[in-house]
Order: sequence, then C-alpha cells, then structure tokens
Amino acid sequence: MSIVKKLQDKFNVHSKKDFFALVWQFIKFGIVGFSNTLISLAVYYILVFLGWNYLLANTMGFLISVCNAFFWNYRYVFKDKTETSIPKSFSKVFITYGISYLVSTFLIWLMVDILHISEWLAPLIRLVVTVPLNFVLNKLWAFRKREKRK
Repeated sequence: MSIVKKLQDKFNVHSKKDFFALVWQFIKFGIVGFSNTLISLAVYYILVFLGWNYLLANTMGFLISVCNAFFWNYRYVFKDKTETSIPKSFSKVFITYGISYLVSTFLIWLMVDILHISEWLAPLIRLVVTVPLNFVLNKLWAFRKREKRK
C-alpha cells in the first residue's frame, strides 16, 4: 500500500468532497489556532516584559491557551458530538497540546540558549513545527471519530 493511500485512509479522504472538507477543517483549525497563538503569545510577551523567565512565560501561555484551544476545537473545528465525555476529550486535548508544548519548549530553548536567537523571535519561528503537529495530533487522536460498529 502506498504512502498516499495510507494517508487517504487515515484522514478518510476518498473523494474531492472529502479532500475539500479536510482542507476546510484545516482552515478552521488555522483560524482557531491563530486566535490561540495570539493568546499564548500575548501571555508570553507580557510575562517576559514583566521579568519572568521565558520558559515559565511559555508554560503559562500554554496553560491558558490550551483551554481556549479545547473550547473552539471541540465546538467549531472537529465538532465532537460523540458520547465521549468532556473530561475525557479535554484530557486528550491537554495531552496533545502537551506534546506540542514539550516540542515548543525544546525548540525555544534551543533557539534562545544554543542558537542565540532573540527570546522575542523564537516563539514565532517554532510555529512552523507546532501548528502542523497540533493539527495532526488533534485530527488523528484527540478528536478522532470512532467507527460505528455494525
């Protein structure tokens, strides 16, 4: 089985309609992600400006933004209408964004402490990695639609 076929199966894309639905879902995820990123960055920059360590500021930005991300992804992007409980869904989203947080924190540390990139610029650069990672983890795990049993 080719990698393209595996991806089509994994993302349930078997027609042009499915493809455009996936693209539209990614666009909605991007809109929610943009607002989430603004919240996370605002918290980060305010705390760094107030003298907080950039890694602690990143952690606070994460904690506040994950709640925003859950609400909008649950209601707007993935429209989780299954019998899955909200606490279970939130736990999966928290773990998903937690993985992204760990990657993000590592990248920021690498850029600031090792590559000597500004602590003001590093959070913007890491988005190239974390945005696609968040979408894939949310789509394929946190808000994955369960197959109905026949």
